[in-house]
Amino acid sequence: MKKPSSKIREEIAKLQDQLRAAETREAERIGRIALKAGLGEIEIEEAELQVAFEEVAGRFRGGKAAATGKKNAGESRTGGEPSATVTPGANAGSAGEA
Repeated sequence: MKKPSSKIREEIAKLQDQLRAAETREAERIGRIALKAGLGEIEIEEAELQVAFEEVAGRFRGGKAAATGKKNAGESRTGGEPSATVTPGANAGSAGEA
């Protein structure tokens, strides 16, 4: 028996709520780690920091992260700034948003 569209919409709404909650937990976890590492004190453009995070993610996925340079391209969310190498404990940054 097929589900009515109203039931499907309810299921979608529940799943969207679950997704938002999961993303919030992940963001809080990553934010705490970033603050402990001192990233909150570095002045760096958000797009540049996004590229650096993608490179780190690629490293832990076992491959090299290729930044696309396009915001929200596909499933990866990249900025449009050139790649930046971030070394642990480095306090070098450029002027811009924190």
